[in-house]
Amino acid sequence: MDYGFGKRYRLLKTDDFSSVFAFKKRRSSAMLQVYRSEANGLNHARLGLVVSKKTAKRAHERNYMKRVLRDWFRLNKATLPPQDFVVRVARAFNRETAAEARAQLAQLLAKR
Repeated sequence: MDYGFGKRYRLLKTDDFSSVFAFKKRRSSAMLQVYRSEANGLNHARLGLVVSKKTAKRAHERNYMKRVLRDWFRLNKATLPPQDFVVRVARAFNRETAAEARAQLAQLLAKR
């Protein structure tokens, strides 16, 4: 099983993010918002992350949140449909609340 998070699993370009936001398919929880596209034409899911300075002022806090979300995606990407996902952090979380953020992400990315 491949647990890597190479470039093929990432949304990197502005156009990629814009196309996901254009579909306006959003699910929200207390900490996270997940935008999803239709099928991306690939055989795997891709992830984009948005953590604003408004959410967390310090870069190391934003980086921690992105690291937690990327790690969850890396371990669970095989179970996700071949769509593009953009995860936006709405409320900051830290080590104490990271498990709750992972659970919310799992719920929001579950197949419907």
